[in-house]
Amino acid sequence: MIYKCPGQDTRKRSPESIICAGCGYITEIFSDEIKIKCPKCGNLIYRGRLLSCADYCKAARECIGEKRWSELSAEGGSAYGGKEGE
Repeated sequence: MIYKCPGQDTRKRSPESIICAGCGYITEIFSDEIKIKCPKCGNLIYRGRLLSCADYCKAARECIGEKRWSELSAEGGSAYGGKEGE
């Protein structure tokens, strides 16, 4: 059996509307995207920080490695600001 991270299941993606700060155009961004290019003016539209598997998955540290886990998790700990185990 091939292991696949449950956070990578594209069937659970959902679109939402986002407004371009450059031109006011309303476009669509999917739940797994952090930034998109505005189709009207070409401006990059950024979403706020999303939770990653490093913030909530107990296996993330082992799965993605210590270095990547530290980069993705909020300050190398939980998404709530504390260090792991607090």
